[in-house]
Amino acid sequence: MLNALIIVFREGFEAFLTVAIIFAFLRKTSRDWLRPAVYWGIVVSVAASFGLGWLLRSVNQPKWEGILGIVAAVLVATFVIHVWRTSATLKSELECNLDEYASKTSRFLALAGVFGFTVLMVTREGMETALMLMQVRDPHFTLGCVLGVGAAAAMSWAWAHYGHRINLKRFFQVTGLFLLMFTVQIVFYSIHEFSEAELLGPRSEAIHSATEPFSPVGVYGRWFTVVLVGICAAWLAVASLIDRNRRVVAVKSR
Repeated sequence: MLNALIIVFREGFEAFLTVAIIFAFLRKTSRDWLRPAVYWGIVVSVAASFGLGWLLRSVNQPKWEGILGIVAAVLVATFVIHVWRTSATLKSELECNLDEYASKTSRFLALAGVFGFTVLMVTREGMETALMLMQVRDPHFTLGCVLGVGAAAAMSWAWAHYGHRINLKRFFQVTGLFLLMFTVQIVFYSIHEFSEAELLGPRSEAIHSATEPFSPVGVYGRWFTVVLVGICAAWLAVASLIDRNRRVVAVKSR
């Protein structure tokens, strides 16, 4: 449940945040007439994400589970690293791209551009979420997803009303750290699935037996989430102490 909660929380908040930036930009630039395109973009994105999620949850062939696991690991790892590198300019980049689409002289092209931009940005989060969630083997999977959506909505509301009190940099860092470590387990499980499909040559059976205890439902693998949360919590505690000491030093130096 915890894996599903954190994944949906992180990806859901990114989607909410993207939509909030789009709406704020349209309001700031007096382009509220483009808001319907955003609403329709959100509807299409949610439908596409749920559709992909339903299709992936029905995939039970080891070969395809392994392939999709590798795809998920690559997508998530590269995007998390990209966000870390560009977090300072992410908002301005979104607004710049949105301004390009919204400035079309044709009303239809402007609506189509904003619609397409919204679909691209929100569906990206939904697709990543679906690919990661298919790796979660937990009887409380649905409950974790529901709690994750609720937490993402609450975080988005808090950011909209008390944004100056929320350290988004640390939020994305600590959840990004969790996702990066989770991708390690995804890769490990993909190897396990490839060996089950006998795609790793003569040693497939030996690799399958060796990796079984470390799979998400294995003796050791089921404790992996607890270890991840512990590492992330420790990292956040240390980072918070460093931030606090920097603020104290800054105040004393004035």
